[in-house]
Amino acid sequence: MKKSVDEIAAYFGDLNRPLGFPEGRPNIEPREMVRITDTAPILTLGPGGYELVSRRWSWPGPSGKPVYNYRSEGRTLTGRCLILTNGFYVFTEAAPGQTRKTRWLFSMPGFDWFGIAGIVRPWQDREAFTLLTMEPGPDVAPYHSRQVAALSPGDGLDWLDPRTPEAAVLKPYAAGSLVAERA
Repeated sequence: MKKSVDEIAAYFGDLNRPLGFPEGRPNIEPREMVRITDTAPILTLGPGGYELVSRRWSWPGPSGKPVYNYRSEGRTLTGRCLILTNGFYVFTEAAPGQTRKTRWLFSMPGFDWFGIAGIVRPWQDREAFTLLTMEPGPDVAPYHSRQVAALSPGDGLDWLDPRTPEAAVLKPYAAGSLVAERA
């Protein structure tokens, strides 16, 4: 996420939807990449409206491995959150003559930021979040068999409303909605 807290708050102010900071203003520094177990800004819908907090990405699963992605299909999901981002990475097999996987950065043209649908769960004395995945849309399918549930800012706000059915929001966008560039 390359946006500051002030820029995020200004966006919500422009919508006449004030952004709350129930734990104080998060100390969010713009950065290129968030890794599993790092903290990142997430948006939730609390009693007073939209709230911005920082949470850890992943919680330990039954085997001890981190739960950083979670299949969304066919589930009723509670604890909805929106992970704020400027892009997400997809890794493909290494190109001929290379040993490392190829990293592709996906962005959403026309938006300074967008969200990834997620859920939060209790973890230790706080909460942690995971990204929701779904069948890939036409932009991601050539790169991977799954994709994170990327949502425009408006669809992201719909996702946070627990009255909105999961299937109404968690669906791939049309071709051309996401753009990949080799990172």
